Formats: sequence, structure tokens, C-alpha cells
Amino acid sequence: MDLEQKIGYVFRDKSYLETAITHSSYANEMKNPCPYNERQEFLGDAVLSIIVSDYLFKSFHLAEGDLTKLRASIVCEKSLCGWAKKIDLGSYIKLGKGEENTGGRQRPSILADAFEALIAAVYLDGGMEKARDFVLPFAKEAVENEHAPAFKDYKTILQEIVQQNPEEKLSYVLAEESGPDHDKRFVVQVLLNTNVIGTGEGRSKKAAEQMAAKEALELMGE
Repeated sequence: MDLEQKIGYVFRDKSYLETAITHSSYANEMKNPCPYNERQEFLGDAVLSIIVSDYLFKSFHLAEGDLTKLRASIVCEKSLCGWAKKIDLGSYIKLGKGEENTGGRQRPSILADAFEALIAAVYLDGGMEKARDFVLPFAKEAVENEHAPAFKDYKTILQEIVQQNPEEKLSYVLAEESGPDHDKRFVVQVLLNTNVIGTGEGRSKKAAEQMAAKEALELMGE
């Protein structure tokens, strides 16, 4: 199935994939009952939460409340629906006639649930690391998007404060880069004119810049 090519994972047991893309409406219309994706969706939700929580914990030195809000903004139905659309998951879902005729193939809840079931399918077939390989690119992109609703944009806040004095200039400098390609670590310094006012670490330059700005704000009492 070319869905396997799109997600970069080939299943040893195709039944997990078949179950992930089978909606209850389809199963209910079959003469012989077949598995559908609700149980896998339940498991996929938990696997997704673990993967995203682990990534955020290791990448951002944020308070528990901020981590919780950021995770919630990443694993919400809107995000999952968007991820499903990126791999055109809707075109593979098996739907009953009623759901098919009422636009179920594009319904956000159905797409989000199927994506979670797909995460579980990868997990059940290949283990946590394969599931992580599948999920992390989506999660990282969501975090990199500075419009993530629960993510405080520390760089913007710092810039607005500094702009009150036009002669002052902010800049970000990469101080250190380490680790293999799949697990890079970046250390960034934020400078006010020529003085270092904050240092931050992250798994991307953007994340490190945000953490540097956060430290600068804390030092300034903001």
C-alpha cells in the first residue's frame, strides 16, 4: 500500500494497518464482522502523548503548566486532522455508505481518530522507536510553528522590550552545536549590543533561541 511509503514504514503485520483505516461505520455494514479502529485509537492517543511529552520535556526547560499547555496545543484534534491530511489519510479510510455520503472522509474527528489508530498500528508492529520516528517530524513542525497558541513567543516579548530603546540592538549567536543528525543539540546566546544576556539550549536553533530569550527575560525580571 502506498500509504506505507507516505509514512515511511512498512508493516510486517498488515492487519494493524487495515484496522487503523477501518471506521466503525464500515465494519457495521459488513456481513462478517471485522475489526475497526476505535481500540487502536485509544492506544495511539496514549503513545502520542508519551512521545510528545518526552520530546517537550527534553527540548524545553519550561514549567509543568507551560509544558501541559504546549502538549495540549500539539495533540489536539485540529493538529491531528492536519497531519492526517498531509499524508492524505482520508482517501484510504474505509467508511460505511452513510458516512461516505455525508462527507465523512474529510470530517476532522474521523481523520484525527484514524491518525491516532495509525500511530498505534506502527507501535504495535514495530515498537516505540518506530512510532517515535513516525510522530516526531509532525510534532517538531508543530512546535517550530511560532503561532502555536500555548507557546509563549519569548523572542517577540524580548524584542518589544528592547525596541523601547532604539539605540539598543538584539542578536542571536549559535554558540554550540552537537550530536548526530537525528538528535542535534543547539546552544544559542542572545546579545544586547555586545553583552550576552541569555543562553538557551534546544533540539533546533529556533527552540534554543526561544530559551535564550526566556532566560534574558527572567534576568530582566520580566
